[in-house]
Amino acid sequence: MKKPLLIVYICAGDPTPEATPDLVRRLARAGADIIELGLPHSDPVADGPTIQAAAQRAIAAGMNTDIYFKAAAEADVDIPKVFMGYYNMIYARGLERFVRDCASSGITGMIVPDLPPEEAGPLQEASRSAGVDLIFLAAPNTPQERLEMIRAQTSGFLYLVARAGVTGARSDILQGTRDFIARVPQGVPRAVGFGISTPKQAAEVIRAGADAAIVGSACVDLIARGEIEQLMQLVREMKEAITEAEKDKNPIVC
Repeated sequence: MKKPLLIVYICAGDPTPEATPDLVRRLARAGADIIELGLPHSDPVADGPTIQAAAQRAIAAGMNTDIYFKAAAEADVDIPKVFMGYYNMIYARGLERFVRDCASSGITGMIVPDLPPEEAGPLQEASRSAGVDLIFLAAPNTPQERLEMIRAQTSGFLYLVARAGVTGARSDILQGTRDFIARVPQGVPRAVGFGISTPKQAAEVIRAGADAAIVGSACVDLIARGEIEQLMQLVREMKEAITEAEKDKNPIVC
């Protein structure tokens, strides 16, 4: 897949489980390159108020793990779908069963924010057997030696957390985020998330060297307000912005 990539997060089951497959299809048509499909959890420790509220709405609407995989399978798109959720849900279902369900429903990667690579051996083994990427996260305060280890362990892409704290829209991209991107060695795609909510911010992280921008809370907020057309417009504008930013980063020499 040609870079730069736009990764769009939505919470499966919000507003309803039945709406999720069509929403994924529309996001793909609007320009999303990867869909990050969240499995709602009652205590999403890495997420801010916007996604917490979406998880509560989805659970109230009947979303559970079985329905999650059914919705993922029905979202028949030709772009990658990535699971986003917490380890106890995976453990409760059984590691091998969970990754098999991912693979059979068209999910090609997994992001588990509360699972550090040092403790991920059993899930790594299961995911490799199923052909599913296990994607790890790194933060600006990650020491360089550990950053190298995480980079070596991750599969698919490396999720760079733009700033300390939980998910949620922010008004700016910190200089520390730019510095963080710069110190992550190339070799595995670097995707930046947490706090990206506008086309300008998405373009900034691409210009700073990222290979992908991740947008989540801004999309979830539009879904909560029922503003689906505005969501599609945001995705189109973000895709256009990061495409232009990549051109700025790598100007064509005649």
